[in-house]
Amino acid sequence: MSVATTTQIPVKPKAVKAIGQAGRNAKEARAEQAEASGVSANFSHAKYVASKIFGLLVLVLLGVIVIFPVYYSFAGTLMQQQDIAAYPPAIWPKHGITWGNLTTAAQIIPLFRQYLNSFGSTLIITVAQVLTSTLVAYALVVLKVRGASVWFTLFIGTMMIPGESVIIPNYLTISSLGLRNTFLALILPYLASGFGIFMMYSFMKQFPMELVEAARIDGASNLRLLWSIVLPLSRPAIASLAIYTFLTHWNGFFWPLLVTETPEMQTIQIGITQLQSPDNFNPGLVMAGAVLAVIPTLLIVILGQRQIVRGLTAGSTK
Repeated sequence: MSVATTTQIPVKPKAVKAIGQAGRNAKEARAEQAEASGVSANFSHAKYVASKIFGLLVLVLLGVIVIFPVYYSFAGTLMQQQDIAAYPPAIWPKHGITWGNLTTAAQIIPLFRQYLNSFGSTLIITVAQVLTSTLVAYALVVLKVRGASVWFTLFIGTMMIPGESVIIPNYLTISSLGLRNTFLALILPYLASGFGIFMMYSFMKQFPMELVEAARIDGASNLRLLWSIVLPLSRPAIASLAIYTFLTHWNGFFWPLLVTETPEMQTIQIGITQLQSPDNFNPGLVMAGAVLAVIPTLLIVILGQRQIVRGLTAGSTK
């Protein structure tokens, strides 16, 4: 019977010391690495916070640049003449609020009649363009009328014609019909729009046609299909088109100036220019008219901002 014996390898003290030193060096390296990582994380966080603060300051500065002219127009409407003519200019009514600018402007021109002309003509044009654009796009996309691609190309072709090139033919047509200086002259050339047709056509092309086919199988008529399915799905595009059309024609100047003659038939944009007198220039009167003209556009942009964004981004994602 043999007995197994183990042989012990002697370890030199220098080797033990070297191993211990290596361990300590590794611990120190890990500690230094952790400290460096912490410093880097703190630096990254500080850089992120600084970038956010800088971006916020830039947005605040841009907001002030955009909002200040609007504010000063409203404030100037209520300022007295000495505040407007002061140097440096006053940024709020130091000598009290006055409504004299509005009343004086209403005495110089039929301000509220012109305001009504602008609002009425713009509203009718907006409704007409939304209606015609929606019906045409519905016929081209959903009903798929014969020659839809040809008709769509013709409608798109009208967008390539500059508006200035049709001013004279439109004016001659209105004059031959005896409609100069009438309310119809303001709205007749703009009851339909190639851009509106293009916008509604592009939006309806994104429709799930399965819904349309299902409604037809259930016996829905074309009118029922339009009212119950197409129009509810087209709300973002309709809202965007309505807002765009309203803003465009509310600020129209050249055509109303061309076809109207008396102050009672002119629009507010023309009336504002009549408040400027080279002999007795009063900036308060001009700002009063400008404020009345800009109020509808501000309300539409503020209240319809969500619809504008939804209409512009509709169809970009699925």
